[in-house]
Amino acid sequence: MAAGAAAGSGSVGGMTFGAGVPTVAVADLKDGDFLLDVREDDEWKAGHADGALHIPISEFVARYGELTEAAPQDGRVHVICRSGGRSAQVTMYLAQQGVDAVNVDGGMQVWEAVGRPVVTDDGQQGFVL
Repeated sequence: MAAGAAAGSGSVGGMTFGAGVPTVAVADLKDGDFLLDVREDDEWKAGHADGALHIPISEFVARYGELTEAAPQDGRVHVICRSGGRSAQVTMYLAQQGVDAVNVDGGMQVWEAVGRPVVTDDGQQGFVL
């Protein structure tokens, strides 16, 4: 499935967004795709996708530089949260900054449901809060 549009709205750093968020299905993600997890610390600690960059949405604007340093210069940023709401907000913010970003449809709930690995910081089996 190619990137499409999904409904979403919200705000990041005082910026508000409407519908039309570019999305990608979990099944369409490939090993090595750059993944940004915007869930809060307790959610991350319970379990996350191995190799994802973690910047909680509550700290995103202040820590934006970490993303620009870590993300591939000519690649896409795949943004994920628990179910897709917070990540949709960040995806729209990134798009307004000129970043090629897509929201991972269904978030970590779908990630886990389709059998993708969920790990803790020490590499153990994790779970989605």
